[in-house]
Amino acid sequence: MLKPGVYKHFKGNEYEVLCVAKHSETMEEMVVYQALYGERSYWVRPLTMFSEQVEKENHKGPRFVLVREKE
Repeated sequence: MLKPGVYKHFKGNEYEVLCVAKHSETMEEMVVYQALYGERSYWVRPLTMFSEQVEKENHKGPRFVLVREKE
């Protein structure tokens, strides 16, 4: 289970994971998160994609890394 808290994207920005929700049609688990920079917009991404390993832009490793858990 994905823990709520602050995660760092491999490109450097931080996001706060608010919860894991289910897609109403497919029941796929989706991560609901908020950017902690700029307009602080909200985003959703499939849990499988949020948690996957990536090989992009000189990076090989997790897409997001937990920085600190929500208290």
